[in-house]
Amino acid sequence: MAEGGYNIQSTNNNNSYFDRMQQSQQGASAGEEELATKTLHIQSKRFYLDVKQNRRGRFIKIAEVSAGGRKSRILMSMSVASELRDQLDTFDQFLRTLAEHDPNNQQTNEDGCLRSGLITRDDRKYYLDLKENDRGRFLRISMVGLNTPRTQVALPAQGVQELRDVLTGLLEEFGNEDDKDSIESPPAIEPAELPESKYIHVGNKNFYFDIGSNNRGVFLRISEVRANFRTAITIPEKAWSRFRDNINDFILAMDKERQNTSTTADNSRSNSGNADKAPVMRSDTGENKK
Repeated sequence: MAEGGYNIQSTNNNNSYFDRMQQSQQGASAGEEELATKTLHIQSKRFYLDVKQNRRGRFIKIAEVSAGGRKSRILMSMSVASELRDQLDTFDQFLRTLAEHDPNNQQTNEDGCLRSGLITRDDRKYYLDLKENDRGRFLRISMVGLNTPRTQVALPAQGVQELRDVLTGLLEEFGNEDDKDSIESPPAIEPAELPESKYIHVGNKNFYFDIGSNNRGVFLRISEVRANFRTAITIPEKAWSRFRDNINDFILAMDKERQNTSTTADNSRSNSGNADKAPVMRSDTGENKK
């Protein structure tokens, strides 16, 4: 058991040590200071949790290193880390209610998830998706930013509680409040003044409508989410009215087309009904009898 009560395992891998030293030196050269680091070993993966500080404030980096050496990472402010900790606690409680994993009887919903969560913070969104496959259950944490590519880490389900506990310890030591916006762009409008997010479900797709702001102004992000797929577009506020007008034109055009189609179908049925009626012949029998 590591100092502070964390379930942390140390590593004797020299390559890992030198990799960490090199990353620390690169961070220092970029104006970042590493305040603390923790390591988790879960199955064949290593997870590093680093508390860093730059001119904007403190933030946390979570990095995943697979057995083959592949690396991926996500960044978050201290307040997002606090929300993530709370979400992890919810996921941990949910996992305890599930039966033992059975590859032949998976319990995913139509989106391929057992449970999902979402954290929104200005120009970043964090998606939490609890999934399962033949090898077991895992929690995928994805980060999507306005000016950053989508990145993600995949945490085996048995590591959810450990990650929550480590985050709890780091937050207790370094706080869960942001100095300003430690990694996000400074907002142009306070979040409380922005409209609330909206969501619609269509078929097997989910669409999220989120308003955000940064130093360039206010924007709308529309995200399409379905099983194993996620994409988004960002629309600046100055273009909203043009998008609205174009969509309204499409709605009017489709309504008109459907009305024309309905009218044509009605006329066709009417003409067909008239054609089926045999003409009535007038009888001249009475006139011929005299």
